[in-house]
Amino acid sequence: MKRHKGPAPRPANDNSDFADRLRAARPGWRDAILGAIGWGAAMSLSAQLALWLSMAALTSHYWSLSALVFAGAALAWPPSLALIRFLAFGRSRETAFAAAFLCLSVLTIGITAAIFAIIYRNFYAQWHGEPFTKLWLLQLAFTTASALYQFAVLGLRLYLPLGLAFLFGASWLLARSHRQEKLPSRPVVP
Repeated sequence: MKRHKGPAPRPANDNSDFADRLRAARPGWRDAILGAIGWGAAMSLSAQLALWLSMAALTSHYWSLSALVFAGAALAWPPSLALIRFLAFGRSRETAFAAAFLCLSVLTIGITAAIFAIIYRNFYAQWHGEPFTKLWLLQLAFTTASALYQFAVLGLRLYLPLGLAFLFGASWLLARSHRQEKLPSRPVVP
């Protein structure tokens, strides 16, 4: 009888890789705080440059928009970092780069859009109906959808052209510092 020379099959309910991924995904407080400040500053600088290029910063909302973009990016950094480490655990640097690019872009834009939607909804709340009625729920849904649409049309321009360069740079740095953790070796069961 020939013995199988590969790794032993694992039972379907073996979640040890998942637990290892979760442990590896937890960022340290220093990486989370300093990275959030740096990423927020980079995205804020990108928004300021975009405002200067498009309208010579002739808007009364210059600093409000800068603060919005900073807050969205700073709040997006810690979960992005954890998700990047979770997705790239035990994988190559190319995978870490792709995970960083995807997570940073999606979470930064998503969290900033959510903050914008909250601010937008709070402004229009004074004209909405009584809370938790059918009318109020419809107004909440459509106001939020309008805010997200407006952010997609007008707000995404704040990330170009400098934000894209910062995104590539941050993804490259995160991929370069990525350690390809070895998956724990499993004992071979005869």
